[in-house]
Amino acid sequence: MTSRSSLLQAEAPSRPTGSPGRRQPHAGCEGCLTRSLAVCAALPPADTVELEAAAGELRVQAGATLAREGAVRRDVYTITRGMLRRVRLLPDGRRLVAGFLMAGDFIGFSGASHYRHTFEAITDCTLCVFALQDMQQLCRRHPELEAGMLRQACAELDATRSSLMTLARLTPVERLAGFLLDMAMRQQRLGASADRVDLPMTRNDIADHLGLTIETVSRSFTRLKQDGMIEFDAPRLITLLQPARLRALAGSPA
Repeated sequence: MTSRSSLLQAEAPSRPTGSPGRRQPHAGCEGCLTRSLAVCAALPPADTVELEAAAGELRVQAGATLAREGAVRRDVYTITRGMLRRVRLLPDGRRLVAGFLMAGDFIGFSGASHYRHTFEAITDCTLCVFALQDMQQLCRRHPELEAGMLRQACAELDATRSSLMTLARLTPVERLAGFLLDMAMRQQRLGASADRVDLPMTRNDIADHLGLTIETVSRSFTRLKQDGMIEFDAPRLITLLQPARLRALAGSPA
């Protein structure tokens, strides 16, 4: 079981340094704090016995790689604690951080036979792991589980489209404002305060996610601080002092 305060941990190195640990027996779904956010929420509690029987638990240390781009997709995962980044290397060698994954997010809903991204642990992480074939069988027996995956995949697609619009239209400061609001909203679902955001990733990760240089990200943080919209409580912990102004800046709905 995981306490809400441990769902996000301290910052880790920006580059992967190892492999995930070995699959362990699953501890059971009862008392899981992320169940309501995960795809397994589509199943009634009485129907989780099969899910628990097929699941294992995997712990991934900060800095380790869960799965590499191009590897055969044999397993799928639900994150129950921690944060990972989804990375792709562009043909010219540049790194794209396609997104940040946290508790409740599902990894592996795809029609591709191979992973299309590399998944790296930013913090110490715990995941439920399922063999792909086992999950496919569960979905056939429980269509509501597959429907839950589809809903999450659609939400991810919507977020990707929104991100593309952000990169195309907004200034660096506007992009950063939108990023802070999005992270705060996602962490609030895990029990965090609505006006505080924990950023365990590095500034370089944020830059590679927003399509900016690290210098531009640093200047944008300084601009938001000088304008009285944010305050740093610690190097990675930020208070959103004026969320309404941030939303207006990012063009986000109230």
